[in-house]
Amino acid sequence: MKIDTSKYRVDEGQKVDLKDWPTKVKSYYDSKKIYKEQLGIYKEKMTEEQNMFYAQDRYSLLLIFQAMDAAGKDGAIKHVMSGVNPQGCQVYSFKQPSAEELDHDFLWRTTCRLPERGRIGIFNRSYYEEVLVAKVHPELLANQRLPKEIENGKNFWEKRYESIADFEKHLIRNGTRVIKFFLHVSSDEQARRFLDRIEEPEKNWKMSLGDIEERKFWNDYRKAYEDCLEATSKKHAPWFVIPADDKKNARLIISQVILEAFDDMELQYPEVSDTHREELLRIKGDLEAILNSEE
Repeated sequence: MKIDTSKYRVDEGQKVDLKDWPTKVKSYYDSKKIYKEQLGIYKEKMTEEQNMFYAQDRYSLLLIFQAMDAAGKDGAIKHVMSGVNPQGCQVYSFKQPSAEELDHDFLWRTTCRLPERGRIGIFNRSYYEEVLVAKVHPELLANQRLPKEIENGKNFWEKRYESIADFEKHLIRNGTRVIKFFLHVSSDEQARRFLDRIEEPEKNWKMSLGDIEERKFWNDYRKAYEDCLEATSKKHAPWFVIPADDKKNARLIISQVILEAFDDMELQYPEVSDTHREELLRIKGDLEAILNSEE
């Protein structure tokens, strides 16, 4: 089934009110069996595209996943990217910054983890935490020891959005495609998933008191995401708001978005020059002669 991903893309300059964006849509699969079959088709296509992507070695692809807690980022990365060759894919999760990272600008620690040409980089959370968590909890800015004229300056957050947009534009100019996913989960569904984590012993490790404390800031986070999506979704680096109450549906939508990005690159295997082809034919002849002599 072809999914119309444009319904989930935030267009540049679009006003964002997350109440208008659904957390659940009509399913793109009729049964668990159909879901597995469809995801399998996506995985096969992803493998084919990644092989050409890696061989061509001209582009890199950065996938950014942001969400409220328990929205399904880890599962989406695991299931959607399971068909990708690990040698060509790098996943980084960004937690609380270290002392070294705090001594640099807020883009530094993620810049060090950008994918090389021919590789897919996945950020499980990213530099966007600096306009999300830091905006909801501005006391965290004290750890960055910014000059007072910057920290207390006018339009502080707008300037951070501008820095991010400029950074992503720079990446595009140098061959890195940027796609950003916001997994949009409802408050009720998050609560259900938190309960599952408590009731299932093998999931207890995923749950902490801090998760519950952050729920108190749900509306603040929603507003921070709305501001962020509005300011940083650009034609060259769009945000996709993925309905995440149904994890399987979310994975199918994400898969389609990634495959469309590969299609836009018009990937193909590198062409071999006539000289190189002649060399290969000579090598072939030598190898055949060796095998024939051993028979």
